[in-house]
Amino acid sequence: MTIKRLIGLFAAMVTTLALTGCGYNQFQSLDEATKSAWSEVLNQYQRRADLVPNIVASVKGEANFEQETLTKVIEARSKATSIQATPELINDPAAFNKFQQAQGELSSALSRLMVVAERYPQLQANQAFRDLRVTLEGTENRITVARNRYIQSVQEYNVLARSFPNNLTAMVMGYKPKANFTVQNEAEISKPPVVDFSAPAASKP
Repeated sequence: MTIKRLIGLFAAMVTTLALTGCGYNQFQSLDEATKSAWSEVLNQYQRRADLVPNIVASVKGEANFEQETLTKVIEARSKATSIQATPELINDPAAFNKFQQAQGELSSALSRLMVVAERYPQLQANQAFRDLRVTLEGTENRITVARNRYIQSVQEYNVLARSFPNNLTAMVMGYKPKANFTVQNEAEISKPPVVDFSAPAASKP
């Protein structure tokens, strides 16, 4: 073995040891954890999107149901599903924020629809609608759990990426802090819908 090859091998060993000592393995582990958590968030959002057509179809059977409310749900679903939700989205803060805003709009539209539906006793008595409502509530709970897990995994990853000397490894390996849900996102999703109950609910003869 030549001296040049020995020097190269030694340099590779030193680099490997340095990276291992500066959080390289942790970056690998936490990066995979955030990707896994994000995939679950997307799965639950898709599960909700798949429910919307059935909910809309069920509500359409109610005479004189507010068409504006239905239209907003349909438009919000279309906007949310038009954004390509790839694993790389979490590395692009602008794209992530756009995606989350769209999901927040769908959450608000669905919330309003459910509140308006309270004004229609015959719709509330519809077994299919009641089943869909229960399924939607369960899905919203799953979204909350998935989001919380993602938030935690990203926090752990970002703390590592910003801490010395791990931030040096991050710069060398190209690991950047990942996008996370913001207070604004949470406020948009949790904001209660404003519904006007002044008009009497329509009823079937």
